[in-house]
Parts: sequence; C-alpha cells; structure tokens
Amino acid sequence: MPFEVNNYLLVDIDSAFSRAFTEHYFAKQAQSTLIAAGSNTRYLVKLMFDELIKDYCYCDFNNEISVSELASYLHEHHEIKGVLINQTDYQLADDNQKFIFNSLHAVRILVQQDENGFNFTPAPDPAHTNHLSCHTDIAQTTADVLTISEHLNKK
Repeated sequence: MPFEVNNYLLVDIDSAFSRAFTEHYFAKQAQSTLIAAGSNTRYLVKLMFDELIKDYCYCDFNNEISVSELASYLHEHHEIKGVLINQTDYQLADDNQKFIFNSLHAVRILVQQDENGFNFTPAPDPAHTNHLSCHTDIAQTTADVLTISEHLNKK
C-alpha cells in the first residue's frame, strides 16, 4: 500500500526536490493537503498557486526563533500528521540542524527520490519535544497564553 502524504509538513530546503515531490503526489489530484515551510517564499507561493500545496509558511530552519514561530503557526492553523524531510538534506545536516529537524514532530519521515518514484523511511534519530515541536501544546500561541492567563486570573 502506498504511503499517504496527506496532511504532512514538507520541509522545503531543495526547491527542485519539493517541486518533483508535490507534482508526483498532487498534480493529478483536485486539492493538495500538504503544508510546506522554507525560506524561499517566492517559490512556495508558486507551489501554492499551482495548487501543489495547501498552505506555506516562511521558516529559516537554521534559526530556532523562526522554527518556534512555525510551530506556533502550525499548532494554531493546521493539524499535521508528521514531517517529510528530503533524506539528503537530513543526512547533510549538522548536529544543530538535526536537532531542529528532530524537534519538529514526533513523526519524521525521510523521503528519497529514485527512478521509480519516492521512498519513505522513518528518521533514525529520536524525536525531541520542545518549543520547536508543532504537535504539542508547547507550541502555544499568544492567544493561547492570554486565554490561559485570563482563566487563571478568574480563580
């Protein structure tokens, strides 16, 4: 059974890979459910315009503040099942970059392209749950914090 890529976050570091991946899975479908994040927003807008992704968010994956903002955005606006990362980007990442990748979500899937399509393998390193994670309440938004504060002040 083929791997379903619906409702995942695609880490966009290699734009050519992202284009090939999204065209492979969503060019013939009516609507994409993939969210993409990366620093090349001009390219991400084009993917969205071509209806190959549902939404995009700017993210500099070398900057923890930017990744934390991505986590808050995803927590507030999307419910993703996991993160898709180009296997080559993951393998070439330094320790700090891998820490960020492994913090994004408990489910991290490495994607490799070959002549037959795309192959999926779980990330080999353990996941980290912290302020960079988009699948937990740690990624609270300002509105969440204000609501909690208001609730505590009423008691």
